[in-house]
Amino acid sequence: MPTVPSHGKEAAERLAAMADVTASDGALRRFLHGLPGVDPVGLEGRAAALGTRSIKTTAKAYAIDLAISMIDLTTLEGADTPGKVRALCAKALNPDPTDRTTPRTAAICVYPDMVATAAEAVRGSDVKVASVATAFPAGRAALPVKLADTKDAVAAGADEVDMVIDRGAFLAGRYLKVFEEIKAVKAACRREDGTAARLKVIFETGELSTYDNIRRASWLGMLAGADFIKTSTGKVAVNATPANTLLMLEAVRDFHALTGVQVGVKPAGGIRTTKDALKFLVLVNETVGEEWLTNEWFRFGASSLLNDLLMQRQKLSTGRYSGPDYVTVD
Repeated sequence: MPTVPSHGKEAAERLAAMADVTASDGALRRFLHGLPGVDPVGLEGRAAALGTRSIKTTAKAYAIDLAISMIDLTTLEGADTPGKVRALCAKALNPDPTDRTTPRTAAICVYPDMVATAAEAVRGSDVKVASVATAFPAGRAALPVKLADTKDAVAAGADEVDMVIDRGAFLAGRYLKVFEEIKAVKAACRREDGTAARLKVIFETGELSTYDNIRRASWLGMLAGADFIKTSTGKVAVNATPANTLLMLEAVRDFHALTGVQVGVKPAGGIRTTKDALKFLVLVNETVGEEWLTNEWFRFGASSLLNDLLMQRQKLSTGRYSGPDYVTVD
């Protein structure tokens, strides 16, 4: 299960009481299909309304720095090289060389074979190394292969693992298979010293077809032990949207109210501008509150977003936009 607060004896008891929900495929199906249905018009309307909130001056400067600190700076391309990964790590550590007050990003996210390179590059800093795993992005591999992928990433130094669920199994209604796979990956995140990499569970919301399925996947992931639930791989046409992220935030809020367990949220893919990022921060504040407004519990999966945040940050500081060579081209 996700992290239970040290003072949360009641939370642990609540979780134990929910064991019957996952005792069988039938019980899990009944629970997931018993969740309240999603009103698409209402969900999208609320997401759109919250997106009109205006953030000004000092609050905007704070929000931009907060957004920078929440980025998982990402490169997930077949052409990735150690040099590219080291350059991206340098950017994560020092996003704006002209202004040392600029926050570092939360993490660098890479493929498993690049974890050791990234870990060496950020060693001694608070920048985490996140690794996609479990046959990312499609997840079409046998469980032993997925577990080996995860264990290799953790052994190489990954602080966090971003796994993909078996969307085929989920859409076929084989919920217990998905649940058991997440649990197995969670166990594979444990190190020999007893510590563990945090687990982010990716749903690929663009392939789940309905908001009801996104709500069910959110609860399934949290019941199985996700430390974070994540919208997307960034490799399909529809990735993070305000509506699907709002729905996942509502699920996290309700799960916390029921169990006392806090779970993070990571929208990924398609968030490219400061304006977009600030809309998502408003969603967080209005749905789950300030406790989630930290990179421990909210992340952006992004690459180009950082550049726009840096340009807007400089605009607030100097009153003018920077030239085209102000930020690096990733």
